[in-house]
Amino acid sequence: MSSKFGPLPPTDEQVVRGFLRDKDFLVFSPSSYNTVGLGTTQLYNSTLVYNHKRHGVFKLGNRDFDFRVKPRFPKKLTSEFLYVDLLNNLGELAEDSDAVLSQARTRLLSFNPSRLQQALDSYGNMATRKRVREWLDG
Repeated sequence: MSSKFGPLPPTDEQVVRGFLRDKDFLVFSPSSYNTVGLGTTQLYNSTLVYNHKRHGVFKLGNRDFDFRVKPRFPKKLTSEFLYVDLLNNLGELAEDSDAVLSQARTRLLSFNPSRLQQALDSYGNMATRKRVREWLDG
């Protein structure tokens, strides 16, 4: 593709598709967690790639991609997936964990219950599932 200024660089998805030689992956930045409304504010200069083939940080072009092998991930980002994934990865983030957990508990009922349950069942680790179950039980 090109713009009026010349050729455009490939998108992250195009770069990853060429590297993996596969279309089954999810590319996103941890900054996407900020859209869920849990008080996260950090901007991350990293790109996560959930996939079934490669694990590790790879430099593709002039960017680093953090590939993580996951058994399951959605085709596209949803609020419910980001909520669950944020809780799964809270220890890796540069956020105040207690403040995020407090907000996560408060915001729990604002999500579509069936979509949240599906995200928990499909993508939640044991600690995340247990925590949310305890919050729901009161």
